[in-house]
Amino acid sequence: MKKLAILLVALVALSTAAPAVVAHETGGLGGAIIGCCFGVRSAAAYNDGKDLHWREWGRLIPFASFVFAIWDGVDGLNGRTTGNLASEYGASYY
Repeated sequence: MKKLAILLVALVALSTAAPAVVAHETGGLGGAIIGCCFGVRSAAAYNDGKDLHWREWGRLIPFASFVFAIWDGVDGLNGRTTGNLASEYGASYY
């Protein structure tokens, strides 16, 4: 129950802080939360004005996050690059 409460607080903080951070400045609360949850590479991309991919959001779901982690690992094993992802999903993500 505590993990669910923490997840909900993080989601509310991300949803309220994200538009202000991207529109006006880099860093701030949104960049800090994304850095803590998704790592430095995602935080740097977020601070550059990129959105998070839906599979990165899936990492926040308890127990299902393993599926997304394995999925990402298989993509890395197959040699998928950022250029491939940008051509598939668009430049707003990568």
